[in-house]
Amino acid sequence: MAVYTEVSDAALAEFLAAYDIGTLLSCKGIAEGVENSNYFLHTTGGSFILTLYEKRVREEDLPFFVGLMEHLARNGLACPQPIRDRSGTALGRLCGRPAALVSFLEGVSLSAPGPEHCREVGIALARLHAAGRDFPMVRANALSVESWRPLFAQAGGQADSVSPGLTERTLDDLAVLEGHWPKGLPGGVIHADLFTDNVFFIGDDLSGLIDFYFACTDAFAYDLAICLNAWCFDAEGTFHRDMATAMIAGYESQRPLEAAEVEALPILCRGAALRFMLTRLVDWLNVPPGALVKPKDPREYDRRLTFHRQARSAADYGRAA
Repeated sequence: MAVYTEVSDAALAEFLAAYDIGTLLSCKGIAEGVENSNYFLHTTGGSFILTLYEKRVREEDLPFFVGLMEHLARNGLACPQPIRDRSGTALGRLCGRPAALVSFLEGVSLSAPGPEHCREVGIALARLHAAGRDFPMVRANALSVESWRPLFAQAGGQADSVSPGLTERTLDDLAVLEGHWPKGLPGGVIHADLFTDNVFFIGDDLSGLIDFYFACTDAFAYDLAICLNAWCFDAEGTFHRDMATAMIAGYESQRPLEAAEVEALPILCRGAALRFMLTRLVDWLNVPPGALVKPKDPREYDRRLTFHRQARSAADYGRAA
C-alpha cells in the first residue's frame, strides 16, 4: 500500500474541517503508486482523493500541478480537479506534509490492456499535449537525462545485488544516452508517468487520466516513449508490436509526428526505460522503515532495455513508414 505517512483520525478531521465536502464516512489507503501517500475518502458530499506529497515532489512545484489539472479540465480533458477550501486554497498541510484533495474519477485501470486500449491512450496523450499548449507555467523535467547519472549514484554500488551485471549495463546506457540525447524536439506540457494505473476505463472507453505529479515541460515524443514502455511490454520484457502500432496510430490520428521525432524514437524509448529502471532501483534499495509500500521491480525495465538497445528505427516499434 502506498502510504508513507499515517494520518490520525484527529489530524484528518482538523484538515477536512476547512472544506465544504460533507461529513467523512470512510477513509482508506490506496494500494497503487509508490511516490506519495494517497487515501480514498468517502463523505456525504461525494468521493475524493487525499494526497500527501512525499519524496520526489517539491512543494514549490505544487502550484504547477494544481494549475495544470484545472487548465486541462477547462480544455476538455477528463482529469481530477483540485478541491479548494473555503478560503479558495487548493494546497494545505497535513501531518507535516503538503497535502491536497482532488475529485474522484470513475473507472478502473486495466491489468491486461489490448491494442484497442493502447490506441485510446495514444489519442488521449495527443489531446493532453494539445490541451496544454497554452498553459502559461513551465516546470523543467527534474528526471531528464542529466539527472540519471546522479540518480544511479544513489544506488550506492548495490545495482549488481539486484541483477548481475546491472552496473555495467547501466553505465553503458548512460554513456550512449548522454552522448545522443535529442534536443529541439516539439514540446510543451507532458504527463511523464502515464502508466496503466494512471489511466481509467469504463468498459473499453477511456474515462480519465490521473496522477499529474511528474508532469513537466519536455518533448512530446518522450511522453509517447514513456507510454510505449509502460503499455507495450509485458513483465518479462516481451515487446508487443501490435499494441505499440495501435498506440502510435492513435497518437498520430490527433498529432502527426515530425520527422525528427520519428528518428529520435528509439533513443527516447531507451532513455525512458532507463529513467524508470533507475527510480525503481533506488526505491527498491531504500524503502523507508515502516512504510506501507511495495516498491516496483527495477528488473522489469532492465529487461525492456535489452529490446531498446538493439532497436534502430521507429519501424522496430511498429510505426509505419
